[in-house]
Amino acid sequence: MPTTKQKTKEIVEKFSANPVNTGSSSVQVALLTERIQYLAKHITTNPKDHATKRGLSILVNKRKHFLTYLERVNREEYKKVIKQLGLRK
Repeated sequence: MPTTKQKTKEIVEKFSANPVNTGSSSVQVALLTERIQYLAKHITTNPKDHATKRGLSILVNKRKHFLTYLERVNREEYKKVIKQLGLRK
C-alpha cells in the first residue's frame, strides 16, 4: 500500500524544522526513501514488472540529487538525514 496521509505527516514532522515546510530537502529525501522501500518490496514479489523497475530507478536518482544538494548546502543536516534513514556512509 502506498504512503498514506498519516505516514506522510509523521515523516514531515520527524524530518522538518517547521511542520508546514514539506519542501525542504531532508523531508523530500525521507519521503522518497519511503516510496523506494515500498517499490523495492513490490519488485521482489513481482520481478517482471518492468515499469515499476523504471520508476524505482527514477526515484533513486531523484533522491541521489537531493542528497548531493543537501551535502553541498548543509553538511550537518545531510549527516543527520543519512543516519536517521540508515542510508550510506
